[in-house]
Amino acid sequence: MLSYSAFIIIPVLLVGYIANSVFVESIRQQTRSNIQGTLQQMKDNIAYKFGEIIRISDLLYTDDTLARHLRHYEEGWVNYEATKKYMLPKFRTAIETTRSKVWLSFYLHNDTLSEIYNLNTNVDPLTVNSRSFDWYHIKRIIGKHWYKEFPVEQYKETMQWKRIEDDNQFGRISLLRRLVDINEVIPSEIGFLRISVYLSEMFESVDFKKISEGTAILISDEQQRIVVSSGSPEWTIGKVWSDTKMKDHLVIQEVLPDLNWNLIALVPTNLIERDTTKVRNLTILICLACFFIFSIAGFFISRFFSKRVTKIVSVLDSFQEGEFHKRILFKGNDEFTRISLALNEMGYNIGGLIREVYVTNLQKKEAELASLQAQINPHFLYNTLSSISRLAKFGEVEKLHLMVLDLAKFYRLSLNNGRSLISIFNELEQVKAYIDIQQTKYDERMQVHYDIDMDIFSYETLKLVLQPFVENTLEHAWCGDSINIRIVGKIENGSIVFLVIDDGIGFHPDKIKQIFDSSDKVVQVGYGIRNVDQRIKLHYGREYGVTIVSQRGFGTTVRITFPAIRANRESK
Repeated sequence: MLSYSAFIIIPVLLVGYIANSVFVESIRQQTRSNIQGTLQQMKDNIAYKFGEIIRISDLLYTDDTLARHLRHYEEGWVNYEATKKYMLPKFRTAIETTRSKVWLSFYLHNDTLSEIYNLNTNVDPLTVNSRSFDWYHIKRIIGKHWYKEFPVEQYKETMQWKRIEDDNQFGRISLLRRLVDINEVIPSEIGFLRISVYLSEMFESVDFKKISEGTAILISDEQQRIVVSSGSPEWTIGKVWSDTKMKDHLVIQEVLPDLNWNLIALVPTNLIERDTTKVRNLTILICLACFFIFSIAGFFISRFFSKRVTKIVSVLDSFQEGEFHKRILFKGNDEFTRISLALNEMGYNIGGLIREVYVTNLQKKEAELASLQAQINPHFLYNTLSSISRLAKFGEVEKLHLMVLDLAKFYRLSLNNGRSLISIFNELEQVKAYIDIQQTKYDERMQVHYDIDMDIFSYETLKLVLQPFVENTLEHAWCGDSINIRIVGKIENGSIVFLVIDDGIGFHPDKIKQIFDSSDKVVQVGYGIRNVDQRIKLHYGREYGVTIVSQRGFGTTVRITFPAIRANRESK
């Protein structure tokens, strides 16, 4: 009963916890998503208002006629006509295209044009006229830091939103932008624009009521000072913003791209937790009810079935641990009796099958290894006897004598008293005997270089894992009258690695694919290479074997890997 109760309460609590977490997270995600959507709407509205001011500056920036008049230095009637009939109407039209209150200040490089401005000493010009503009000579701002530090001009890109001069005093922000002569190879400055607008008007869409009562929306500048605050008397304008004390609030921030300011929403967590608490309480109530019902039902059921189930479970546990000799016997003619008889018979049958399969697999593995090993020696012997026949035919007795001696050495090492495992030292001696046979045949046309780590000599390997690749190189890789072969042996990450590298003609990619294809239709392609790969995989596992990297016309690298296992006395 106790175990049943434990198994019941765990899934009930787990399901309840998951359900509660899902619902709570869903509510939080929905709340965050709604707030982010509202902030995005505010952000879009702010971007539209700032973009409207930028469009005013674009009207002046891209006007080639205006630029031509500003470059005209002829005094008198000509400048007067240009100012009256084109430039002043142009500026007036530009600021009248927006519904916002705008004060445009333009600083001229052309001293022949007169200054035109209103006298607004210590008075905000926008309180006098909602849309006004003034003309000044550039000398009025030539020493101002915000003018001197203005970035280098990039066509249609260079502009800044900054709070300068009296902007802080009157709650404004200004768009700074130079006018340039775009017809010159290197555009030169012909004037400088400052368009000032109220922050309150640009950010009028920032309202905490659009989210919920009790929330707050702030806008902080690049120094993290609050410039707009809605909904919270704690965060006053001018105060430095910090989220270090906002652990009891959900803080969501959006960056205003043109300003590099932050739009911040503060949502008290208790507003979110009101709904999550209801979900949590309902989940707990359902879990308790389920546990109570399951416990009562389990009490009565477990008393009847617990003993028989325990016996069956113990037998199954024994089967799982590989002990198939254990048996059970129930009296009666119910389902448990039938189950016990079936388990007894199953244990007997499985135990017998395991023993039979184990013995069969051992025999099959030994037969496969012997079969694969038997495929190599006749193939090599046939090729070598063909070479001996050619030497005898042409009367090269000395070379014939050396080749027969090397052949005898090769087979002495290959036979190895019938054992398939030999030391790496003997394997290298064996492949060297084969190379000596081929050296007799090819003389200086074949160059072989050895790069062997002597530490691997004491490890074991399947015999004849190197010779088939050297033979394959000499049979198929010639590219011209000579060939170079490099044999590398080393220990790498607990494995023995052999590399057989040549500078021959290389493999075609389709040929490499066919070599490792086990289908019957390609069994005659590269069987010597596939033979070595299969023997290694069969003896050591599928993670070891042969890989080939080749490029046509540049050569081939064959990589042979198998585990580093110390050679015993017999393999030595």
